[in-house]
Amino acid sequence: MEIYLSENIRKRRRESNLSQEVFAERLGVSFQTISKWERGVSLS
Repeated sequence: MEIYLSENIRKRRRESNLSQEVFAERLGVSFQTISKWERGVSLS
C-alpha cells in the first residue's frame, strides 16, 4: 500500500491537532500552500 505525500501531510497535521493555518505558520509557508499539498495539486 502506497501512502502519498499529500495523505501523509494531512495525516500528520491532523494527528497534531493543527489547523492548516497553524501548520503553515510553523513551516513558514502560506495556508494555501498546505491546502495545495494536501490536495496533491502542488509539491513546491
